[in-house]
This record gives sequence, C-alpha cells and structure tokens, in this order.
Amino acid sequence: MDVVPDAEAVEAVDGVFLTQGAVGEETSIQRFEIEPGATVPEHDHPHEQIGMITEGSIAFVVDGEERVVEAGDTYVIPGDEPHAAANRGDEPVVGYDIFSPPRANPDWQE
Repeated sequence: MDVVPDAEAVEAVDGVFLTQGAVGEETSIQRFEIEPGATVPEHDHPHEQIGMITEGSIAFVVDGEERVVEAGDTYVIPGDEPHAAANRGDEPVVGYDIFSPPRANPDWQE
C-alpha cells in the first residue's frame, strides 16, 4: 500500500486549484477547489473522469448541455468528451476526481 501525503495545490487557471493525489496502475485521484466566479475552460482528455462534489455546487457543460452538480452528487464524464465547468455560486466548490487510466502527469502541473 502506498500513502500519498497531502500535497501543495497548483493554481491551474485563475481561481482553480488542483492537488494531485495517489496514482495507481488503473486509476488516479485529484482534489479540486474552484473559487466563486472561476471557470475551467473547455478541454478534453482520454481519461474517464468520475467525481464527487463535497462542498458547494458547480455547473458543467458537456456536449453542449449544462448540468448543475451539488454537494453529495457524483458524476461521470467519458474519455475524450469536451467539457467545461463554472462556479456560479458564492462559496468555493470542493471535490475529487478519479481518472482511468491514471492521469499521472497532468499538464496543469507544469
């Protein structure tokens, strides 16, 4: 078993903070915090992305459809599916994403 200590968050885009967690052979996990008014621009990656919101709510746009995901909700975004997100609320959004295959060296770490 590997234990990954809490790491320093990286501000990937203005107001969007990502923290790389454990990376296994089949999956990886990252924590995110998105400040009020911040947006994650549309992007895609080959990894299936499964996540959970633990605080706040966020609006995802996937395939042109907007879906609001709130604390306690889980979601899945297929690999290679363009998606974006925005925090339109008054409090930070906090959550976790799991990627398969693992996203060991995401470009936001650069």
